[in-house]
Amino acid sequence: MGMTRRGVLTAAMGLTASRRASAQAGWPNRPIRLINPAPAGGPGDIVARPIAARLTEALGQPMLVEARPGANGTIGANLVARAAPDGYTIFLSGIGPIGIGPNFQTVPYDPVRSFAPITQLVSTPLLLVVRPEVPATTVPELLALARARPGQLSYGSVGPASITHLAAEMLARQGGVTMLHVPYPGAAPVVTDMLGGRIDIAFINPAAALPQMEAGRLRALAVSTLRRWGRQPGIATVAETLPGFDVNSWYGLMAPAGTPAEIVDRLYRESAAALRVPEIAAQYTAAGFEVEGTTPEQYAAKIREELDRWGALARATGIRAE
Repeated sequence: MGMTRRGVLTAAMGLTASRRASAQAGWPNRPIRLINPAPAGGPGDIVARPIAARLTEALGQPMLVEARPGANGTIGANLVARAAPDGYTIFLSGIGPIGIGPNFQTVPYDPVRSFAPITQLVSTPLLLVVRPEVPATTVPELLALARARPGQLSYGSVGPASITHLAAEMLARQGGVTMLHVPYPGAAPVVTDMLGGRIDIAFINPAAALPQMEAGRLRALAVSTLRRWGRQPGIATVAETLPGFDVNSWYGLMAPAGTPAEIVDRLYRESAAALRVPEIAAQYTAAGFEVEGTTPEQYAAKIREELDRWGALARATGIRAE
């Protein structure tokens, strides 16, 4: 007797599920792309390359870091959001395109629904740095200088409505000063122009600032987090002058929404194991990062918390990235 239409459909669905399970069981069987939504050579690269190298060993397939910069990271984010949810395109997610950007510009993806969180890899404060010629060694001195020269002190950022822009905006608002914003496409040109004397101040990722600080070419006044930075506890916090000031940057891994849970779990477990390797942890610590290794659920909660927080600032300031 021939199969009924329902029987044919049931068999087809079973075959599809079987093939999907088989594909998942064989994952990965080809190279994996890790999309860095920032320019190569910047802090994102410093985070991406050690974890990609370790996951290459653990998974038995190359994990290739691919820079797709632009529009505060939203170009790279959208590429991943639209990718097939098969575990072969992973996002080096950061606070910019996921926690901040969707509040300050129209983005073609949903920061919660378009992605499957895997883990928060690292976190880091921002460093408030000045070029040595700026006559300020503390945050109170910097604010006094800005009040004496309204609108004349310039600060660089990695783009409008980026975390580095918003940290400086918060400093100006809470400190009651005005400064000139000069946006750049990445951290490297911010540092270059500070060294060249073209801008005065910046909030910047430690990975980009540390080499110049250690060489005496930039001076750190403060860190952006509530607590002092373990790497250099002698540096004050902005909050010691402006109570409640708190800006924390982070990077993690995400996959396109719909990626099988087994793949997400494997990537989480292998990433968490990689972060426990002393050599990997030491690389991140040397660059100024703090190792996290949170669960997918913890990372999802972190993202929702950041979206709420920066959404409130967007409504208060009216700042837009477009």
